[in-house]
Amino acid sequence: MASALNRRVHAWLAGNPDESILRWTFRAILGVTVVVLAADLVELNGAGVVTDAASPPLEMQRSQPDAPTDAPSVLGPLLRRLMPLPKGDPALERPMSLELRGGGRLYATGTITPGSARAFTDEIERHGEYIKTIVLNSPGGSVADALSMGRLVRARKFATEVEAGKTCASSCPLLFAGGIERRAGERAIIGVHQIAAARSATAVRSEDDMSVAQNVSARCQRYLADMGIDLKVWVHAMETPHDQLFTFKPDELKSLNLVTAVPESRPEKPRT
Repeated sequence: MASALNRRVHAWLAGNPDESILRWTFRAILGVTVVVLAADLVELNGAGVVTDAASPPLEMQRSQPDAPTDAPSVLGPLLRRLMPLPKGDPALERPMSLELRGGGRLYATGTITPGSARAFTDEIERHGEYIKTIVLNSPGGSVADALSMGRLVRARKFATEVEAGKTCASSCPLLFAGGIERRAGERAIIGVHQIAAARSATAVRSEDDMSVAQNVSARCQRYLADMGIDLKVWVHAMETPHDQLFTFKPDELKSLNLVTAVPESRPEKPRT
């Protein structure tokens, strides 16, 4: 059978010119090449399916570092510490009132308004020899008045105190910092945020507003340094939006030197 096949091949070659033989040879080579390429493509496609199933898409891999669990540690604690401004106490919404009670305790309650420093100075001139402690419950207010009152408190060597459950927020801690001795009761809220001048500067962006904001900021920093307060207090204030409040934990009040002592427990006395 093999000899018969050989004879047929030789007969075909003898009956075809060289051009035809080359053409048929080229066609055969081309057919084999196509078959080999097809086999390679099938193999590559199979490998691609295995790879996609074994590993997550590239987009998912890139998005993992930005997940909330990997947020910068500096911002995480800050976002968890912010709280809305205290509301609901009508006494705090009214202009600051001054009331002298037993034990040389001058209670300063309400919002620090322009002119509060003048009224405070007048009260000190009348009863300064009797006053020992300025007891604060205030949502803050005028920065200039708070600074003036705080410097007077330090000059007269008064103590300052925020009683248990009471509030000293915004510019009030500047006044609180003036105390030669500073006390905070259990659950007292002492917190800071951006001053109004800084908020105005970011909104308007005028040169005058920026100058005012920088001047006020420099005054507050110089004042806190003069009072012996850690300037991280001011950093927290400038990082906190004006409509929020950064509240200090008891250990932070001590470490930042905002508080120097725990207030003595005092029995409640009926007011007459």
